[in-house]
Amino acid sequence: MPQPNHHIFADGELTRSEGTLRIDTLDGEIKHLPVESVGTLYLHGQITFNTRALGLLNDHDTTLHIFGWNDYYKGSYLPSKAHNSGNTLVEQVRAYDDHDRRLAIAHDIIDASIHNMRRNLKYYDGRQGDFSDAISRLETQRERVDTVREIDELRGVEATARKAYYGCFDEILREPFDLARREYNPPTSETNALLSFLNAMVYTTSVSAIRKTALDPTVGYVHAPGDRRFTLSLDIADIFKPILADRVLFRLVNQQRISTDEFESDLEGCLLTEDGRKQVLKLYEETLDETVEHPRLNRKVSYKTLVQTDVYSLKKHILTGESYHPTRRWW
Repeated sequence: MPQPNHHIFADGELTRSEGTLRIDTLDGEIKHLPVESVGTLYLHGQITFNTRALGLLNDHDTTLHIFGWNDYYKGSYLPSKAHNSGNTLVEQVRAYDDHDRRLAIAHDIIDASIHNMRRNLKYYDGRQGDFSDAISRLETQRERVDTVREIDELRGVEATARKAYYGCFDEILREPFDLARREYNPPTSETNALLSFLNAMVYTTSVSAIRKTALDPTVGYVHAPGDRRFTLSLDIADIFKPILADRVLFRLVNQQRISTDEFESDLEGCLLTEDGRKQVLKLYEETLDETVEHPRLNRKVSYKTLVQTDVYSLKKHILTGESYHPTRRWW
């Protein structure tokens, strides 16, 4: 059974104490965390750590995600244990270098992303407003996907669809939350702050899933490889943002599980407070553990497993040519 994720908000120092992680907080508190009980470790506070702590994480195959000042995602430590394959990397790069293979994978990813956005709007259509026009525009963009022959144009199709999709959030969200426009770096409103934080969580969830395979997270198919980002994680995250980030956002706001009191604004924009982040993460982790009946696997799987099966399907496609099955929401 997969181990749960663990989030640390305290400021202090993370060290190794024999076979256990030790956290010395600036308040003088000492906590011990058995590393074998952690699936993925998230650092949200201002924490220093050394190579002995990283060595312990590596020994137990535990991924570390680091969020810096004001909880912006800063980077990840990916253990190397048992997840390297030269053959897989070669085939992954070959698929990227082959225009038709890369385009086919990118088509599948963008098609699934738009499908999942459309499914969300279909759910709220008639409940929170009339979204028939936006649903039609999303379907038009989805139909365009297979006709596009260049990656840049394909990204434009997805951007057009997402703009129409975000245009419905004002009506879906309960007041006082709204989304006049999508803004980030920094987010300028409570809804933008929630979206940015939840999107970062979906991104790190994708990073963790990819590293359990031998795929390289820096070689993506929709997003061009760069020096400072995991572009394959961006690809996978685009599929799951509507399924995870947006649905958690809607629940948080419409079930009044978060209020504007959990945000603070300054010259750097609007940000979640620590209590706000804890509220968001509680529901996000609960959602990852929710299960749905999988039609191909004929069993119930968690949302976290859906992300993992998506990545494994991509790996199998790259290595064997079997059809890639990105997650298109059916429930």
